[in-house]
Amino acid sequence: MLVNIIFLTKKEIDIIKKLTCLRRAYQISEEKFQKMGVWIMRKLSFFVILLLFASTLNLSAHFQVIMPDKNYVDSSTSNIVKLNYIFMHPFEQNYMNMPKPIEAGVFVHGKKIIFTAKLKKANIKGFTYWKTEYKIKRPGDHIFYVIPSPYFEPAEDKFIKHITKVVVNAYGLEDSWYKPVGLKAEIVPLVRPYGLWAGNTFRAVVLFNGKPAKNMRVEIEYYNKGKKIKAPNDTYITQVVRTDNNGIFTYTMPKAGWWGFAALGVDNKKMKRNGKLYPVELGAVFWVYVKEMK
Repeated sequence: MLVNIIFLTKKEIDIIKKLTCLRRAYQISEEKFQKMGVWIMRKLSFFVILLLFASTLNLSAHFQVIMPDKNYVDSSTSNIVKLNYIFMHPFEQNYMNMPKPIEAGVFVHGKKIIFTAKLKKANIKGFTYWKTEYKIKRPGDHIFYVIPSPYFEPAEDKFIKHITKVVVNAYGLEDSWYKPVGLKAEIVPLVRPYGLWAGNTFRAVVLFNGKPAKNMRVEIEYYNKGKKIKAPNDTYITQVVRTDNNGIFTYTMPKAGWWGFAALGVDNKKMKRNGKLYPVELGAVFWVYVKEMK
C-alpha cells in the first residue's frame, strides 16, 4: 500500500494535519485550498501530495440541526421554547453558513403553523445560523420542522437540502409524534422520541414523497458539545445503518445527549449554478434527546 512506502518528517505530518482540518471545516475556499496545494507541491514530495488530498475525500457528514432548549414542557419549565437552526458537522462541531430557510414551522394538533418570518439571523464562530422562540399554548406533541434553502458543497459537486424535524412534548399529551407532517422527505418515529434513556433504541421509518424508502443510507451523529468525546478515527464520527425493505431503521443510542439521524437520497430535480446543473442530496433528518439514567 502507498502508506507503507512513504516516510514523512514531523514537519510534513503537521502541515498535512493542519490543512486537512482547515479543509474539513470549510473555512477556506476551494480556490484558496488549491493555491495552497501548489505551494505544498514545491515543498513536499508528489506522494505526500497524493496522501494529503486523499485524506480530504473522507469528509464529515453534514447535518441540518434544529436544537430546542428543552425537549418537553411541563409545570416545572417555561412554555417558551427557544430554537436554533444550524448547518454543521455535529460531532466535530464545525459550522457552515446557513442561508435563510424556505420554511420553518411546527406541526401541532394536525395543522402546520408557519413562522419563517419570525426567524432571526445570528452568528456563531463567524458562521450564520437562525433562531426564534415559540410559545406553547396547549398540551400535545409539537413537531418543529425546517425546509432549508439548498447549500452548495463544492467539494462534492452537489447541493445539499436536509428537511429536519424535532419533537417537543407539552404537558404529557402524546397525540402526534408518530404522524407524518407531509414533507417531501421525513423520518417518522416508531418509538416515542422523548422520555428516552441512554441505551434505549430508536426505530423509525423513512418516507420520500410519502412512501417508505428502502435500502437507504442513514447517517447518525452525536452532538458533541464542547468536543468532549474524542473519536479514535473517522469511522467513529459518523455511524451508518441502512433502512430495510419497509424503509425502517434501528439504532441504539449509547450516550446521553442529542443524536441526529440523516436519511440521504437524491432529489428528482437538479439545480443550476453558474449555468451548470448539479444533483441535490435530499435528506430527511430527525433529532432525538436521551438522558443518562441516574
